[in-house]
Amino acid sequence: MQAITVRDQKAGVGGLTLTDMPYPHAAENDVIVRVHAAGFTPGELDWPGTWTDRAGRDRTPSIPGHELSGVVAELGYGTTGLTVGQRVFGLADWTRDGSLAEYTAVEARNLAPLAADIDHTVAAALPISGLTAWQGLFDHARLTTGQTVLIHGAAGGVGSIAVQLAREAGARVIGTGRASDREVVLGLGAHTFLNLDADDWLRAGEVDVVFDVIGGDILRQSAEMVRAGGTLVTIAMPPTVRPKDGQAIFFVVEPDRAQLADLAERVRSGRLKPIVGDVRPLAETAAAFARHRRTPGKTIIRVTAG
Repeated sequence: MQAITVRDQKAGVGGLTLTDMPYPHAAENDVIVRVHAAGFTPGELDWPGTWTDRAGRDRTPSIPGHELSGVVAELGYGTTGLTVGQRVFGLADWTRDGSLAEYTAVEARNLAPLAADIDHTVAAALPISGLTAWQGLFDHARLTTGQTVLIHGAAGGVGSIAVQLAREAGARVIGTGRASDREVVLGLGAHTFLNLDADDWLRAGEVDVVFDVIGGDILRQSAEMVRAGGTLVTIAMPPTVRPKDGQAIFFVVEPDRAQLADLAERVRSGRLKPIVGDVRPLAETAAAFARHRRTPGKTIIRVTAG
């Protein structure tokens, strides 16, 4: 099969190459998925799991990518709940070969069924971005109706979904981004847009929740904007400051089949519209990694037609 591989961490994006790789093995409780569309996280070439297995052993050449949508091609021993030929989407495992390949082995529990009326490119934009937005807002920040949430990077893959989920939950939503993101963010349902580059967001006033995907000075300054007892949630880096009498939470997204199913149902009903930005063929993955920040939403790699 064909796959995108990387052999040397120092090579970065330039080390991503299209390679012939062996068909994956289906371990116990695994599913082999014929991948139709895949997503990636730009920083994953720096993750330890990209280079080593669960025991810390070198596993290069590695296949990156952790979001996928496709069709079940094979079931491993003991796998239940899914069938060969079924459309599925979800998360590839962190310390195994990923989704930027024609076939990949995934733990069955990390996948959810996918309805026939959801395109694979849309579904591939959901797993990390959708689960991160859901878990950050509701599992960690406990966002409720009537609260105000400040969402940084509101036009990005995670932020764009977070805006829609927060708005539907009855929160007042303030989204930040570059000036060119204004219409996108307001179109998603944000009540207010603030320009990060012009530091407009520093005048947002007190909020109940900050959802940060950027880190650095923005993360640090955001803690000061959370009202007493509020919550700062970030996926960028462990925070060094926290709101007064409140919480500062750093988390890594976890697979959750029930949450994936809920997100897919929201897409089917039109209540959630993931922004699919650039769509590239597998052979252009390196270029997609390099250009991902130039378009709103999620960059998707189309692996197999159909």
